[in-house]
Amino acid sequence: MSEQNAVVAVYASHLEAEAAVKELQRGGIDMHSLSIVGKDSHTDEHVVGYYNTGDRMKYWGKTGAFWGGFWGLLFGSAFFAIPGLGPVLVAGPLVAWIVGGLEGAAVVGGLSAIGAGLYGMGIPKDSVVEYELALKTDKFLLMVHDKASEVEKAKNIITTTRPINMTLHSPETVGATAR
Repeated sequence: MSEQNAVVAVYASHLEAEAAVKELQRGGIDMHSLSIVGKDSHTDEHVVGYYNTGDRMKYWGKTGAFWGGFWGLLFGSAFFAIPGLGPVLVAGPLVAWIVGGLEGAAVVGGLSAIGAGLYGMGIPKDSVVEYELALKTDKFLLMVHDKASEVEKAKNIITTTRPINMTLHSPETVGATAR
């Protein structure tokens, strides 16, 4: 597991998550430390395209403007079809953790690929289950994963955006939970 800290916030809509990303950017948070996950729940419209060129993600669909707009600020992006969860769009460092887990055939009992990526980043398993449930119910996860001082700064900014839920995860907290 990672020794870095993370703050994870849950938002009810992509507009709320987008506003939070913009606040984090205005607050000086390094966009390379930010990950976002959202379920592509618009089944009435089929995805007609997705690609990633350098640091720009392009996605056409009902929420294409959202996905293509601010996701260009984030580092790395991917589209996953997760059994039991459905199509999920992910941007940020979490992509590398998910892909690394898939390539390394890392199996974390009972967790999806998204859950295994979160767990690998240092999020405790009980919180991962909670976040997977949020995704299943069409919520959006926003995570800042960095050193303690930057995560604390991000937490203070995120608090002003009024997420449904926000949790600070640190190596000390994870160690205490595991005991």
